[in-house]
Amino acid sequence: MSLKENMDALKEELNSEEKFLESAIKTERFIKRYQKPLMAGVVSLLLAAGGAIAYQAYTDAKIESSNMAFNALLLNPEDSAAEQTLKSDNPKLYDVWKLSRGIAGNDAAMLDSLKDSKAFGVSDIAAYESAVIKADMASLESYTKKQGALYKDLALLELAVHAIEKGDVALAHQKIALIPEDSPIYQVGQALSHYGVQ
Repeated sequence: MSLKENMDALKEELNSEEKFLESAIKTERFIKRYQKPLMAGVVSLLLAAGGAIAYQAYTDAKIESSNMAFNALLLNPEDSAAEQTLKSDNPKLYDVWKLSRGIAGNDAAMLDSLKDSKAFGVSDIAAYESAVIKADMASLESYTKKQGALYKDLALLELAVHAIEKGDVALAHQKIALIPEDSPIYQVGQALSHYGVQ
């Protein structure tokens, strides 16, 4: 190697070291200038991650606790401690349990207490079942007019049967005619119309 090549290599090495030193100084200035916001950002990210982990652990514990309480209630419906745990940890599951107890026990009062339930379908089913248990045809009639009623077709069939029992054949036909053809109850309604209402 010649002296000139050595000098060029040395200059190039010094240039790269100078650029590295320059970028290190710029980085150091940036960090010094924005040290507090950067620290706050890192701390807030760590707190957010810690909070998310803690919240997930809390949620999982509540789910586990409510599942254990639900299983205990299935084995012993009179377990008041399990009932309170389920009610506080998972109100929607508690409402589903109360619905099943109300239907199994023909308890219209328990079913009526579920009219404001936030669990999907619970208030709807409770309203239908309560009206059937009480044989409240006015409630069944208003249930059939409710938008999105889950048991609308079944309620129409109940009303038709009640009309047949009262001897009002025209009303029974009218109620059966309201059951849509794509309903699973349609065939039952048609059979009732053909054999039960003449």
